[in-house]
Amino acid sequence: MLGEYRIEGRRAADIAASVERAVGDGGLEPGQLLPPMRELATRLGVNPNTVAAAYRTLRERGVIETAGRRGSRVRPKPATTVRERARVSVPPGVRDVSQGNPDPKLLPPLAEAFALAAAEADAKPVLYGEAAVDPDLERYVRAAFDAEGVPAGPVAVTSGALDAIERVLAAHLRPGDAVAVEDPGWGSVLDLVPALGLRTFPVGVDDEGPLTADVERALADGARALIVTDRAQNPTGAVVSAARARALREVLAGHPDVLVVEDDHGHGIVDQPLHPLAGAARHWALVRSTAKAYGPDLRLAVLTGDPVTVDRVRGRQRLGPGWVSKLLQRAVLRLWSGDAVDARAVAASYGRRRDALIAALAERGVPAHGRSGMNVWVPVPDETGAVARLLHAGWGVAPGARYRLAAPPGVRITVAALVDEEITAVADAVAAATGPAPARRYD
Repeated sequence: MLGEYRIEGRRAADIAASVERAVGDGGLEPGQLLPPMRELATRLGVNPNTVAAAYRTLRERGVIETAGRRGSRVRPKPATTVRERARVSVPPGVRDVSQGNPDPKLLPPLAEAFALAAAEADAKPVLYGEAAVDPDLERYVRAAFDAEGVPAGPVAVTSGALDAIERVLAAHLRPGDAVAVEDPGWGSVLDLVPALGLRTFPVGVDDEGPLTADVERALADGARALIVTDRAQNPTGAVVSAARARALREVLAGHPDVLVVEDDHGHGIVDQPLHPLAGAARHWALVRSTAKAYGPDLRLAVLTGDPVTVDRVRGRQRLGPGWVSKLLQRAVLRLWSGDAVDARAVAASYGRRRDALIAALAERGVPAHGRSGMNVWVPVPDETGAVARLLHAGWGVAPGARYRLAAPPGVRITVAALVDEEITAVADAVAAATGPAPARRYD
């Protein structure tokens, strides 16, 4: 049943660790059936309750799933199978358009904002016991949310968007709960959900956001939370339209107890309006990060939500890091309030390259998606073959496996790394890589 791998341990924690190690290093494969609890207990010479406790721990960690009499098996996408491994190693001499990083030329200078924030800290150092959120930042963020139709709610600051999403999910959900996630969607979220012991429920995406019918099906089947990217969805570039937002709000009205988490991934790099779902359910949160417009190393995101959700996030934060550096918060406030980034100009720069690539691919009979942001998603019939052929042609793209659960194969191309002169070359390479393989001759 388990091939060459032997589960070991006398305590529940040791047995669980033995299984998890095997999943991590490939000794146990996704979907592989584990021994029945009594059988494994007899083999290890322990009480069946010990094995039951080990299996329960593994379920809570998202490593295995149990289907009644059909037994327990390794999850198809276990938490320990990190999607980072799906990245391509780009050799020297190959143009890398896989990373998803912003164009460094479009990032603002940081020195002045930090110098002013540091001077303020010198004059009045931040000490223990002060509020976790800088009051000026909170007022600025709340006013910005108000202007975009986001319902009233308190503000929290976290160490990036993923940190915020994790804290919101942990504030409401318990191991075993199901979360509706975009498919294809942000690979880090697809890793995070099972790592929290939660189950992923894939929801299809088109250019206007999550498909309404898929969301309705997921919630009807018991999903306790829905994660939506409002703008510049990674990897497809989708933007939630006004019509799609209305349709999704109608669905959510029938499921008021579902937690809604929104990631405004495109803040600062898109010129399309925000159509939030916030307030459509009792518990909600909307997250906005500095990463794409101001630089990934700032590691700061703000979130607003209903009072219960934000209070739980703040409370748990107090028991861990306490707060995000006020020096960082004040520097970000100066960047935001001083318009260090011209969102329209940035959006136009990415849009020019994105639209040019999509048009060049269309001329070659290759459909592609990219309504906003810095990425283009190209459906392909053979993902592994397309990635390999593109590497051979001198282009490193991101494999779609990093971003999908049940969605068809594809590759992601980051246009931020492209200059205008490269558009034709990359379109030619993609068209050649996604077409039929050249016929082989056996003379």
